Amino acid sequence: MPLAPADAGTFITRASPAYRRAGLALFLAGFATFSLLYCVQPLLPVFSHQFGIGAASSSLSLSLSTSALAVAILLAAALSERLGRRDIMALSMMLSAVLNIAAAWAPVWPALLAARMAEGFVLGGVPAVAMTYLAEEIHPRELGLAMGLYVAGTAFGGMIGRVGTGILTDAFSWRAAMTIIGAAGLLAALGFLALLPPSRNFIRRAGLNARHHLASWARHLRDPALPALYAIGFTVMGSFVTLFNYAGYRLMAPPYNLDQTRLGLLFSVYVFGIVSSSVAGALSDRMGRGSVLTAGILIMGTGIMLTLPHALPCIFLGIVFLTIGFFTAHAVASGWVGHRARIDRGHATSLYLLAYYLGSSIAGSVGGWWWTGLGWNGVAGFTLLLLAGALAAAAWLHRVARS
Repeated sequence: MPLAPADAGTFITRASPAYRRAGLALFLAGFATFSLLYCVQPLLPVFSHQFGIGAASSSLSLSLSTSALAVAILLAAALSERLGRRDIMALSMMLSAVLNIAAAWAPVWPALLAARMAEGFVLGGVPAVAMTYLAEEIHPRELGLAMGLYVAGTAFGGMIGRVGTGILTDAFSWRAAMTIIGAAGLLAALGFLALLPPSRNFIRRAGLNARHHLASWARHLRDPALPALYAIGFTVMGSFVTLFNYAGYRLMAPPYNLDQTRLGLLFSVYVFGIVSSSVAGALSDRMGRGSVLTAGILIMGTGIMLTLPHALPCIFLGIVFLTIGFFTAHAVASGWVGHRARIDRGHATSLYLLAYYLGSSIAGSVGGWWWTGLGWNGVAGFTLLLLAGALAAAAWLHRVARS
């Protein structure tokens, strides 16, 4: 049951119009972040051909972005304590869109990598601050659904970035595709500015020094539950990105011979992520976070196993399962971090996202060695090892924290 406004205090609840505005604004933020960040993923085989590089080197166009984003998240979380959540997110969205357009027209591979790395760095202002905004402004009893809607926006952005890039590349060129994605990111930033309600519970904290931030991060790392959530973020994101990075190489080669449009359409499975993240957030509010989180990890493992046969429908079904499981696990884990951290939530979520994007960067590139050496069986084996680590972390959570 939605909370009545009289019971909400300063929090936003589903009973108020501000809830819908905040949800849509954060949906746009998630859309812009992930469409810009992952629009290069279906282009990895194209980059290999265009610039004469291998699969692991091509993956740097994504891995360098996510590495820079992981580091920037820590800085953005600290800055947002002084500057405010809304301003940091809006500036990040605008600058990253411009840099994506710059990367589209880079004349040589090092220049493209430099632009993508800078893009990842400025994007860091969105994910850490968005999660903190929701944890501060949405009533704790309704946070699961709101976090699920934000993650749904990231799923939609990831889908549009990948599917749209594939279709636009076949219709025009990869440079035109990245330019159009950048322009869409600028429009999303304007919509975000128009919709997001002002913070009610944010207190500007001037004078915070490096010692304060280090102490806050250290305190969260000493928590018995939060490091396990960080490990889950690393492993589930690492396995998800790794599989999608190298699926393109497998499916554009014989016997499948998919073109960019059909490969891009494969990423339409993200629609299942849009639904599952929202449902998982609501279910975790009612059924408990631990059971829903474990279910998400197991569904991911089932999906990876289904990609092992050579039949294309089976591979597609496996990717559907992987997507449902990933967005279920991520929606629950990210919401759990905000719920667990009672103070300095921005620092807690920044550590989660640091681990999350390091998983994307490290595993996403290391997976290229498994692909080169062992083919798809190597990629599947590597990602299943990561998920075994996620299950171990979930079992630890079950012991130390009540859902």
